[in-house]
Amino acid sequence: MTERTTRPRMRRRVAGAAALLFSAVAALTGCGGESSGDGVSRDAPAASSSSSSSPTPSPSPASGWNPKPGSVAAVGDSITRGFDACSMLADCPEVSWATGTDSLVRSLAVRLLGTTDVTDRSWNHAVSGARMVQLPEQMALAAKERPELVTVMMGANDACRDSVRLMTPVADFRASFEASMRQLRAGAPKAQVYVASVPDLKRLWSTGRLDEGAKRIWSLGVCRSMLADADDLGPAAVARRDAVRDRVVAYNEVLRDVCAKDRRCRYDGGAVFEFRFTGTQLSPWDWFHPSRDGQARLAEIAYRTVTATEPPA
Repeated sequence: MTERTTRPRMRRRVAGAAALLFSAVAALTGCGGESSGDGVSRDAPAASSSSSSSPTPSPSPASGWNPKPGSVAAVGDSITRGFDACSMLADCPEVSWATGTDSLVRSLAVRLLGTTDVTDRSWNHAVSGARMVQLPEQMALAAKERPELVTVMMGANDACRDSVRLMTPVADFRASFEASMRQLRAGAPKAQVYVASVPDLKRLWSTGRLDEGAKRIWSLGVCRSMLADADDLGPAAVARRDAVRDRVVAYNEVLRDVCAKDRRCRYDGGAVFEFRFTGTQLSPWDWFHPSRDGQARLAEIAYRTVTATEPPA
């Protein structure tokens, strides 16, 4: 095939994919990036196996933290559901960083429990599109499993709204997270909690705006508060993006503060917020959600935090 005939076909494929994405924008706010066709980076290696093969420290008598819990329940949003990691506009929980079974991702549950027990001793109660106000309900479901560890990744959808005005107020975000922790403690008082920080949405914009395909997809309505008019560098657009980033920073401060009040809770110290997702670690369909490779990186961060002798500073 010549270059002249190939390009129109490629444009038609992109247009078709964009039309399908548009149908889901109203239901899901998202994040995305570039990866190989199956979502796995061909250049960057998959998650290293060295982390799970090294000896795991014993529980610390001082902190009471068990670095090798025997069961895992996950709560959160579309990132924890593996949305857009395997196919367009679909959850793919098997590649979830928290409880997935995919051998390339090697989820936190796989690293802690092994491949034999992960299905019977892990549960994924995350819901794509969820915001913090829905977390108490998820926590109540997680508590019924009586897990030894609960993973929390929530907040991106609270900042990813159609406008800055519609973002979840910080006070409401805090109230919902505190209610979530109360729900968990009512049903599973001894469960440990790993809390992931909200990703840096502005860094996502600064990476994806260099790709024309990403900007075409974002223009359909993906995370408009941050990603709308991606090439606009005027004062109003800059202020809008800064406001979103400031709100994400405030959400992360809430996650840290509330978690710090519970001795069985560990916040990641901002590790997910600080992680620099590359094109290969983002979905090729929406340039927002993590690809398989991105999910593997989230699993690595979680495993480091959960198995560390001391929590992040």
